[in-house]
Amino acid sequence: MIDKIKKLVDSLAKEPSKQEAPITLSLEEQEELVNQILGGQSKEPDLRLMGLFSDVTDEKVAELVHALLYLDELNRVRKENKAVEFYICTYGGSADDMFALYDVMRQVRENTEVHTVGMGKVMSAGVLILAAGTKGKRKIGKYCRVMIHSVIGGSHGSLPNLANEMEAMQQIQKDYINALCAETNMSKKDLKKLLERKVNVYLSAEEAVELGIADIII
Repeated sequence: MIDKIKKLVDSLAKEPSKQEAPITLSLEEQEELVNQILGGQSKEPDLRLMGLFSDVTDEKVAELVHALLYLDELNRVRKENKAVEFYICTYGGSADDMFALYDVMRQVRENTEVHTVGMGKVMSAGVLILAAGTKGKRKIGKYCRVMIHSVIGGSHGSLPNLANEMEAMQQIQKDYINALCAETNMSKKDLKKLLERKVNVYLSAEEAVELGIADIII
């Protein structure tokens, strides 16, 4: 490799008319050459980071799902087991998009650990996303606020249509309760008791850990 580099440099230093046949380098040799020229600082750090610092929307969830699937596949191809660090700071958002991300997280964490980190605020739909991280690896900031409330929705139209929408909302509420209970220490009875207050229920980081929404306070 060193001999090749010396020949390449010598060749480039000659006049065009006196230059010899071109010297070819493999991809690995090219990377090594660039590393040596830049003092070994050319490679970017292998970071497995992603973040939700906005509402839970279809566009944002599409980005997060793509990132999760890509990083999981990267582990498979490289035969590695590097965890994904997932930072969360959100007021919440769409229940449907929350469940889309939750289902992908459940799938990915079977092969790749997902270390969720709640920062600042984790509310509504964000609570299930935080709790969906790999158990034992879910962190929360000391001053992070966690908020849980009942499903919120609205509709208009004929009475039969409103009744139909109400049934759909009730099903979403049941699914949310089942999912959150599966990921935390809360029983259905405990969670229903919180939701029956019919107000926004705020929890401290300590209370979130006690309920099993997170594991570690940072």
